[in-house]
Amino acid sequence: MRPRTLLACAASVLAATATFGVGASAPAAGRATAPAAARADVSDFLARQLDGLTGRTTVMVHGTSITAAREAVAATGMRKSGEFTRIGVVIADATRSQVEAVRGQSGVTYVEGGAQPIEFFADNLAETSNVATRGAEAAATLTGADGTPLTGKGVSVAVIDSGVDPTHPYLTEADGSSAVVANLKALCEPLTETCSVQRVPAVVDTDTLSVGGHGTHVSGIVAGRPTTLTDGGTLQGAAPGAGLVSISTGAGIVILGADSALNWVLENHEAPCGAGVPASTCPPIKVTNNSYGPSGGGEFDPESATVKLQRALAAEGVVTVWAAGNDGGDGSTSLTNPPGQDPTGGILSVASSYDQDTGTRDGVVSDYSSRGLASDASTWPDVSAPGENITSSCRLYLAICSTGLDVRNGPGALDIGTFNTISGTSMAAPHVAGIVAQLFQADPTATPAEIERALEVSAYKFTDGAAYQSGPVGTTSYDKGHGLVDVVAAVAALG
Repeated sequence: MRPRTLLACAASVLAATATFGVGASAPAAGRATAPAAARADVSDFLARQLDGLTGRTTVMVHGTSITAAREAVAATGMRKSGEFTRIGVVIADATRSQVEAVRGQSGVTYVEGGAQPIEFFADNLAETSNVATRGAEAAATLTGADGTPLTGKGVSVAVIDSGVDPTHPYLTEADGSSAVVANLKALCEPLTETCSVQRVPAVVDTDTLSVGGHGTHVSGIVAGRPTTLTDGGTLQGAAPGAGLVSISTGAGIVILGADSALNWVLENHEAPCGAGVPASTCPPIKVTNNSYGPSGGGEFDPESATVKLQRALAAEGVVTVWAAGNDGGDGSTSLTNPPGQDPTGGILSVASSYDQDTGTRDGVVSDYSSRGLASDASTWPDVSAPGENITSSCRLYLAICSTGLDVRNGPGALDIGTFNTISGTSMAAPHVAGIVAQLFQADPTATPAEIERALEVSAYKFTDGAAYQSGPVGTTSYDKGHGLVDVVAAVAALG
């Protein structure tokens, strides 16, 4: 797994700083250690880190159970800072010698680096089009199982990103309330090396606090409400009736902060606003959007906390959507985002297509969109969605929003510079996250695997780029997956 750079939270301070060997201790007396042949593996990132580590670093100790992981951490003298209880992982601060010692402890299955950096997959510039995906057509002509228009109503989408401006005009209902039903922030403490997810007041602009912008843009693509700009242009998100649960990781984080957000979803997806808040006010989370990952792709790691968390989410009915990455490629090597390569049903990797600003389905694969290895279908994206020249909510004074070259004003007299255009697989993934919300509204009993299959078998086969080849579900390709998502056809396939 390659190093990751995420433009997102204060968790970047989790890098090692202390002196090698300080606080290290031998396994507790009487506790058996496993034979050398049974020593647990370490992640590639941690292995590289250990080569030159002269201080302490943050690790995730995976156990056969949470009890086994806790006991191993205690026995080796590591300083525990948190845990992902549901997947048997303890987060701890450790020296090199402690990492080596814990690998031999009974019940330890894997040791993962917690300070691996990751980055958001936004590129540079431009107008959300739900025409090519037929998403707008579905919202206008189809109804969900509840009898209302197919807008994603009754479903919440968790957006793990830099944050959100919940008062942005694109995310504001006609009655003045916000599409953001739950507003949270991953707080990472530099001294204790702990990340926790905390609720913040509904009106707090976590994107401005993190000097981001990326998250507000992505949130608008997912669930922007129908809006008419001052220049007469009309916009709406992929699921303009869905709820948004924003988990801000800030503008520069590491994998531990992002995993903490996924873990929060795993523990709270059924009632994201807390016990006692009705689903009509705060719908359950059925899909997460993850527009971040390692630069340059990397190998899929089934032992990582990220993968264990997303597989646990799929088992509980939650789809996980990943941006494929912005590293381009020609098929000679895999450059796609590793977690998106997970073959588990309901975990989707999304490539970026370009409708050439016309709404055509016969567009092209974006040059920057990460390709998989042509000879290894497990690395290929699953589907494509519009990601190039996408207009959505932004604030011009925020870093990512200032990169767009098509600044537009919102509906109000004071909504100056509140929309801009950005490109990247970061913009393609939220189209699919919103579409998944539409599909769950169409069939609330569908499983994540059934949602993925419906999207893949119904995808429109635009012909730009690599040829399609036979796969387990229809035909697919190393640059665009099964093709461009088609909401109307996917609803029919799901039914």
